[in-house]
Amino acid sequence: MENYHKTKITELACPHPIANLPKDTIEMKVKESSKIRNLMGFAIGKMESDNTREILFTGTGKAVSKAISCVEIMKRRLKGLHQITKLFYKQVEELWEPIVSEAGLDSLTVKRNIPAICILLSKDNLSTNELGYQPPGSFDAFWVHSLKEEAQKKKRRGGAGIGRGGKQHVSGRGERPKKSRS
Repeated sequence: MENYHKTKITELACPHPIANLPKDTIEMKVKESSKIRNLMGFAIGKMESDNTREILFTGTGKAVSKAISCVEIMKRRLKGLHQITKLFYKQVEELWEPIVSEAGLDSLTVKRNIPAICILLSKDNLSTNELGYQPPGSFDAFWVHSLKEEAQKKKRRGGAGIGRGGKQHVSGRGERPKKSRS
């Protein structure tokens, strides 16, 4: 591809993964270069108002993880939000032209499937039968359960152990003591 340069990128139309959204739903299109602080300032401000009931976060490619981060921040700040998550692929068509036209090379058209995510947050109840549905508070319940399990494992192992601030004793089996900096 060193003899080509990208001249045109076309995003092919695909059906929206979450159907029947109200017209007044705010859509936050998260880009790779978006600043989370800017996105969250606007989104939280809108969701705190009484007239906004739903907000939709979308991200494509490298912005998928950033969109997820925004949603998790939003759920922590505003309790009681219902969530529906949809994963899908967007098809992109790229046109590559030869750098040197006299080289006898043809133009190339490349179709790529790029991962995308669509996350709907709502103050109102959503269909619990919908694939990708998460009820409010399910995140906290998961972490409370995980922390309890972790605490039980520590009790069985016998406390903090090495690496948790305790002194490490050298056993004398081929280990060198660290040189002190004086």
